[in-house]
Amino acid sequence: MLKLRLSRGGTKKRPVYKIVVAESRFARDGRFIEKLGFFNPLLPKEKKERIGLESERIKYWLSQGAQPTTRVARILGENNFIPMPKSGNNPNKAIPKKERNKEADAPKEGKAADGKPAAEAKKEEAKPVEEAKPVAEAKKEEAKPAAEAKKEEAK
Repeated sequence: MLKLRLSRGGTKKRPVYKIVVAESRFARDGRFIEKLGFFNPLLPKEKKERIGLESERIKYWLSQGAQPTTRVARILGENNFIPMPKSGNNPNKAIPKKERNKEADAPKEGKAADGKPAAEAKKEEAKPVEEAKPVAEAKKEEAKPAAEAKKEEAK
């Protein structure tokens, strides 16, 4: 399948992309059929030099069935070659991951099943764990004299 996609060039930390037609199986920066333009993401959006496109060749390859990738589709949509693709909806992207995890763990309504606030329900769940600690310590203390008795018998 033919793709219109970006091929990375430039140096470390200073990317410049070629917009190329390539077979989808080829490597990102590998073999391509034709160069159709360039994209420099480091320049401000207002500058003309940020994007350069060969409109005739782009229209030809689109008519031949080449599919643009999402980023190239946005670039072509901004330059009116194709209709602008709809933007993806990811409302969680702006929320830091730590806060996203807290929201996912917390009950949606803010109350536990028995009607108590979520904070109180969590405290009650934690109590059995605290009660279990002394029992475990008592078992360890019981095991110590038995182990010492075995050592004495072995002597």
